[in-house]
Amino acid sequence: MLQGLAVAFGVVFVAELGDKSQLLAMTLAARYRPWAVLAGIAAATLVLQGLAVGIGSFVGDRLPTRPIQVVAGVAFLGFALWTLLDRDDDHPDPDVADEPAASGDTGTGRRSGLLTAGMAFFVSEFGDKTMLATVTLATQNGALGTWLGASAGMVLADALAVVVGAVAGARLPRNVIRFVAAAMFALFGVALIATAVLDT
Repeated sequence: MLQGLAVAFGVVFVAELGDKSQLLAMTLAARYRPWAVLAGIAAATLVLQGLAVGIGSFVGDRLPTRPIQVVAGVAFLGFALWTLLDRDDDHPDPDVADEPAASGDTGTGRRSGLLTAGMAFFVSEFGDKTMLATVTLATQNGALGTWLGASAGMVLADALAVVVGAVAGARLPRNVIRFVAAAMFALFGVALIATAVLDT
């Protein structure tokens, strides 16, 4: 369980850095109370990663290990390419960024911030590469460890964005982070494929 937790945490944390959902978290934190935004993100993350782990565990229990390793390795190489080519991460959603601040957010908009952040984050992350990465990881590792690690990695990465958005509004160097995330995906992909080949 600890290995699955550590792997899932590392992969999802790195993949989430510089992602469009992190930019969304920054934008929301500039408009709502940071703890409400973070609570909404955490709730959405637990649901999303639970779905991803459920799908991955269902598939993993029904297929032999070696083909899963090869498919998972190819998937991670695909995630690496996706990360390198995904230019949507360079800009926050203009519809979100340009919205006027909701009234009452400075004092009584806690519930609004929590619901807005939760729903926006769920929609932003559903089917994204980090959710698909969790599906892939769950076919290789325990469900509980993968769920906890992936959830913690995503929440921590977006908590950093919330702090940045609330305090300074600064931007992360996303081009550098994109290459790091792509390299991590590629490394895991090559490792999985090599393991499958060497076990033959």
